[in-house]
Amino acid sequence: MARIAQVEDFADTNALADWQEESSALQDIGLLLLRIFDGGLLVGHGSQKLFGMFGGFGLQGTAGWLESIGLKPGRLWATAAGAAELSGGLMALGLFHPLGEIGTISAMAMATGKMHWGKPIWATSGGPELPLTNMAISLALIFTGPGRYSLDRILDIKLPGWLIATVALGAAASVAYALNTSQAATLPNANDQGVEGTGEGGTAAG
Repeated sequence: MARIAQVEDFADTNALADWQEESSALQDIGLLLLRIFDGGLLVGHGSQKLFGMFGGFGLQGTAGWLESIGLKPGRLWATAAGAAELSGGLMALGLFHPLGEIGTISAMAMATGKMHWGKPIWATSGGPELPLTNMAISLALIFTGPGRYSLDRILDIKLPGWLIATVALGAAASVAYALNTSQAATLPNANDQGVEGTGEGGTAAG
């Protein structure tokens, strides 16, 4: 009887291990889909700001608007904003985690503070619904990591803590400076496209 019990315990242990392995694989697939979808859209928005792609206003248009609200030199800030959104590509690839997520949070924090603050939460009312969603996704990925289906895992890349902390502090300082030295943004839809990078007058990425 003891032998039978041991066999049953062994079978139960193997079944549990198999279930945990399958569950872990599905979770990693979920993280991959989340990273590719959100990170890919952010790359598109950064491309609108920097290169005028997908109906965006490009670097010159974005820089002009940023200067109009007190962020000078406009080209520097426009480049920083576009690059922060392009860092969504790192998120999508699962590369150099969590730098892509930090860049996304900084860009969305800026968008929330400059273009959506004080409005109702919903995007249909000009509120911060979508940038806050992007921030929540990025924060969740910082906690979970990119998962096994990522370049960091494949290439065995792990950034040192001091580098991550330095980038995070620099991003936070830049956002705080920008929010405290520029006026609130009140834009018609046409200009709003250039900065928000939707090409449709909306706020798909913040």
